[in-house]
Amino acid sequence: MDNSKMKKRNIKSPAILVLTALIWGFAFVAQSVGMDYVGPFTFNCVRSILGGMVLIPVILVMDRIGQKKGIEGSGQKTDKDRATLIKGGVCCGVVLMAASSLQQIGIMTTSVGKAGFLTALYIVLVPVLGLLIGKRCSWRLWISVAMALAGFYLLCIKDGFSIEKGDICLLLSALLFSVHIIVIDYFSPKTDGVKMSCIQFFVCGLVCGVFMLIFEDFNIASVMAAGIPILYAGVLSCGVAYTLQIIGQKNYNITIASLILSLESVFSVLGGWLVLHQTLSIREGIGCVVIFVAVILAQL
Repeated sequence: MDNSKMKKRNIKSPAILVLTALIWGFAFVAQSVGMDYVGPFTFNCVRSILGGMVLIPVILVMDRIGQKKGIEGSGQKTDKDRATLIKGGVCCGVVLMAASSLQQIGIMTTSVGKAGFLTALYIVLVPVLGLLIGKRCSWRLWISVAMALAGFYLLCIKDGFSIEKGDICLLLSALLFSVHIIVIDYFSPKTDGVKMSCIQFFVCGLVCGVFMLIFEDFNIASVMAAGIPILYAGVLSCGVAYTLQIIGQKNYNITIASLILSLESVFSVLGGWLVLHQTLSIREGIGCVVIFVAVILAQL
């Protein structure tokens, strides 16, 4: 990759990942409102299937454009390509299902502050898990991770920290989101990111649907009552943001990517302020500043 392409990637990838974090941050508001009407598996089932359906016309248009322009790799042309695509989509979908479901369950049974902090632990777990598969990161990135953790503490933790059932769910969720980032990092350079994202959502939705039928009472009226939050979570948070994550992470440092994506907690606070009219304390404002400094340091 020449210098001009590298510079373009260094600007494009962070911008895509920041947009992803913004959409996810405001999705916390949608998740909070939606859970007033439906259970966690129902919410994730419907929004994931919506996310997959949104991507089908996008894939068809992109394939047609790619074929007209003669872009190499615009379609999966070999059995090996198709197998890699399906394998990546299934792996991402199963991990995403487990991570997002545990997050939804955790949000139901613990405070929002703890939920934000515990979910954000994936910014530490990603480089730690990366070491296990041979990925190295510099001491500056570790300083950034430490600063980001300190910022999240100031932003999210207000009461005494104790381990409860919901906290354990969120800890496991953070671990699985870390695995999800690493799985994407492995498969995204090998296949079409948008198609893999589409498959992962249908897999996630179908598996959640099984758990929904076992543990919850599916009710159309309740789903319709939660229509706007589900539409936001399905179309934007799933269909758009997770696809942007795959595109933004492609050939990009996963530790820096995880730091940028962790800004979703900052945007969730901003979303609560704008939509739910919640106010930011001085402590929370300092936490936001510390996190932004950590991200800038990681970029430098």
